[in-house]
Amino acid sequence: MRSITSSGPGMFQQMTEQVCEQCPNVKYEREGYFVTVDIEKGMQDGQEVVFYEDGEPIIDGEAGDLKFRIRTAPHDQFRREGNDLHTTITITLVQALVGFEKTIKHLDDRLVDIGTKGITKPKEVRKFKGEGMPLHFSTKKGDLYVQFEVLFPTSLTEDQKTQIKAVLG
Repeated sequence: MRSITSSGPGMFQQMTEQVCEQCPNVKYEREGYFVTVDIEKGMQDGQEVVFYEDGEPIIDGEAGDLKFRIRTAPHDQFRREGNDLHTTITITLVQALVGFEKTIKHLDDRLVDIGTKGITKPKEVRKFKGEGMPLHFSTKKGDLYVQFEVLFPTSLTEDQKTQIKAVLG
């Protein structure tokens, strides 16, 4: 009988119990070893890492395969779809109208410039090519999609309304 426990990110310990031939009353002896699971750049959610013939043996037969399935953990800022990343950024009404300079911190700690000199509409989505997740067994990357939420003021004074009408007509 085998049991597998996680010893940390990418580390697992597999314990095997086998019948001890020297022990009376058919007792088991326990042996164990660590398995390191390498998660490569660009691996997809649901993809499997297989250790052939390291799994539970069939009775009086060969050992089966030991399989680990990749599961993508949720992230506070980014959402993954395939090799693309999606995020939502909130900007002020002034920034939406006159442009802004802004960078966001990528998963690999790089800073990505998402600013613009133009107008940004509410719910507008901009694509940043090659700023997504790496493709498995490739030097290419997916894209980063940024959706902009525009923060409107909750109220305006009469003077502010007059000034806005004068500027925007």
